[in-house]
Amino acid sequence: MSDFVAVIPARFASSRLPGKPLLDIAGEPMVVRVWRQALASQASRVVVATDDARISEVAEKAGAEVVMTAADHPSGTDRLAEVAERLGLAEDAILVNVQGDEPLLPPALINQVAARLEEDAEASIATLGESISDVEMLFNPNVVKVVRDFSGRALYFSRAPIPWDREAFASRPELLAHDAWLRHIGLYAYRASFLAAYRHWAPAPLEQLEQLEQLRALQHGHRIQVALAGEPHPAGVDTQADLERVRALFADAAAQSAGTQSENISPEDISPKKKER
Repeated sequence: MSDFVAVIPARFASSRLPGKPLLDIAGEPMVVRVWRQALASQASRVVVATDDARISEVAEKAGAEVVMTAADHPSGTDRLAEVAERLGLAEDAILVNVQGDEPLLPPALINQVAARLEEDAEASIATLGESISDVEMLFNPNVVKVVRDFSGRALYFSRAPIPWDREAFASRPELLAHDAWLRHIGLYAYRASFLAAYRHWAPAPLEQLEQLEQLRALQHGHRIQVALAGEPHPAGVDTQADLERVRALFADAAAQSAGTQSENISPEDISPKKKER
């Protein structure tokens, strides 16, 4: 696999968890936990992108490379576009957007999404999906669904339960009959040339309706490759309950590892099967 750059957008402001990147998880700030996971991938460079001096100071103290960005970016993709420009990356360079609230993200998934974009020369973006087997998840608007074509490229993303089974969904089903439904995982790989164009586009109508920024790319005619995740994708930290759950997982792992300091516990020591979806 060719070189790629992993970028971790980190904002201090959060409606549900203010200062989220700096929240402590087993002795280290969340942004540092995420940075360590990205370092364990095959990325040739890992960058924390932030507009906040407090986050920058904490990340640099841990040894991370930091790029300061503007404070008014409407999305993480826009922030990545600025990073690509500031780093002077070649048009064909690949950047992976690693969400700053996923301290348990498996490095293998970072590698997978970068490799998938490299394999599909006509795609501007690559991302991941995984099967949905739970009816509640399928009908949950906070869970983004994706439909693919035969080559694995995205046809559409939605908060609605797509595809709609006209027969089975006449009434709310209790079980899903087969594996036609995919949950979208918000891990993206981009080509730098795409990011340079993206930052000049106004938000698209579909993007505004669904509140899904990837629809801006689809509506502008760009191809998005969607691979099936090679291993389980642990849930990120969106709420205080999520934070406490992740803290408990690290605490349990530390308790089970005799003689190991909690700050050195690796997320790989925590089985994804134990995580709530």
